Amino acid sequence: MSDERIERDFSARAEEEQQAFLEQTWCDECQEVNLGMKNPSEYLLKGIVFIEGECNRCGLVVLTELTEDDF
Repeated sequence: MSDERIERDFSARAEEEQQAFLEQTWCDECQEVNLGMKNPSEYLLKGIVFIEGECNRCGLVVLTELTEDDF
């Protein structure tokens, strides 16, 4: 597996799916669920798909790791 980050197109996902990923979040800093994220980017790293953005409340990185159930 490659250690190289491969960018993917988050906007290619269905609108409903995008909204779910943008709204259903966990922020380690705020210690709260579903604060939402902005500026999402999607990428593949070591065979795992991630969606990364900024917490709507504090602005720090929010990271979602997709599992097989998310596909």
